[in-house]
Amino acid sequence: MPDSWEYPWFAAWDLAYHSMVFAQIDIDFAKDQIEMLLDWRYLHPNGQIPAYEWQFEDVNPPIQAVAALKVFRAERKQRGQGDLHFLHRVFNKLIINYTWWLNRKDNDGLNIFEGGFMGLDNISVYDRSQPLPPGYSLKQADATGWMAMFALNMTAMALELAQEQVEYEDMAIQFYQQFLAIANSIAGYVSEKLSLWDPLAGFFKDLLISPDGSCHRIDVYSYVGLIPLFACEVVDPGILEKTPRFKALLEEHMGGMFDGHIICACPFTTNDHGERLLSLVDHTMLPHIVRRLLNEKEFLSGHGIRSVSRIHAEHRELGTLPGLGSALIEYDPGESRTSLFGGNSNWRGPVWMPINYSILQALTKFFRYLGPNFKINAPALADSELNLREAVNAVGERLINMFRRNENGRLPAFPEDSPFQHDLYWRNLRLFSEYYHGDTGLGLGASHQTGWSGLVANLIKRSYTLKAEEPERDQEEDFRNL
Repeated sequence: MPDSWEYPWFAAWDLAYHSMVFAQIDIDFAKDQIEMLLDWRYLHPNGQIPAYEWQFEDVNPPIQAVAALKVFRAERKQRGQGDLHFLHRVFNKLIINYTWWLNRKDNDGLNIFEGGFMGLDNISVYDRSQPLPPGYSLKQADATGWMAMFALNMTAMALELAQEQVEYEDMAIQFYQQFLAIANSIAGYVSEKLSLWDPLAGFFKDLLISPDGSCHRIDVYSYVGLIPLFACEVVDPGILEKTPRFKALLEEHMGGMFDGHIICACPFTTNDHGERLLSLVDHTMLPHIVRRLLNEKEFLSGHGIRSVSRIHAEHRELGTLPGLGSALIEYDPGESRTSLFGGNSNWRGPVWMPINYSILQALTKFFRYLGPNFKINAPALADSELNLREAVNAVGERLINMFRRNENGRLPAFPEDSPFQHDLYWRNLRLFSEYYHGDTGLGLGASHQTGWSGLVANLIKRSYTLKAEEPERDQEEDFRNL
């Protein structure tokens, strides 16, 4: 962590997000950071990546693969060529980590994953870092979504490596089949009771399994149900030219078919650029999720996407859950008011930059494939329907605006009396906070060890890249106003 005030401790998924920012500044350093926890001195022989030094066995989301892909692609754009040796080293280590997930966090072998709190602390109705009563288990939408993403990330990495070493095509096939198995399970075709998709609500939710095998859906609207969006990759047609057996596999599962069921958005058809979309969320699910995402009465705040939907400001009581008793979830846009997870956990309403960044990355991929004609109705963002690129731009601007001066000359991310507001020597500096108030955008939590909020730099870079296409805009004036 970028912390010299206390001590420079590490957190596995934080470090992966930090690398995505560092890739814009120092690509070699970014690669070193990704490989650090995959080194033999850190990676356990069983494949587990340590979460942080005081609790190695805690489970962080498996985002090292997506970070490695991000850095690999950034280097290819910056230097004209990606580092396949780096990708090779990371891929081989992540095979071990992926196997650890399969063996340790899928206890029933059904491709529906557990994993505990998954870095999201108090986001659920109970402390997911603690064991459930004997005989109970929790099938998690976020853990399963992360693993579907992991499988596709590994597929994409193997396809890149197969361009130079054909042997990796087998690994691309292996991981894609694993992705299909996860998609088949999450859709409920292994066991109808285990479907994590709630068709009536149009949202992914956790399932509590009782000793008698009965399933109980946990009706929380949070980041947990948005994370399955992240399982998406767009495959360039040039990649498939050198991987004919993988291309044949896509044709075998035309339209996302698996064992006679449509389970995901993996069409045989292509877009205008000949690209193919591999995604857990298909075109029937996407509008339902995005409508909630872009609704100010639900997830959308003036400063990004909230970690828990605002509907839980009124809809707190979720009834009784077997083994847990009365289930309660409250919308807390700022600091937590519950003692759950030690009382220092704030995932029930605030805006968290890394998850926002991943949401916008996923929607950008969907736009790349679906194009400008796929539109959604988002009255909070525009008077007319928006395509996904326009929606991403609008949400991205709300995140950036936390660090811009508003019409009153105030920076939303800082308290009114902060030296960052008015002091001559401090006013042009920006300090990142751990998370941000879900209603006001005020920075909260730690303010000295939270490099993942630096992901706003990637959004700013994207914003100015898009503005370069609009020469009539006074970009220099906009930059001074940051």
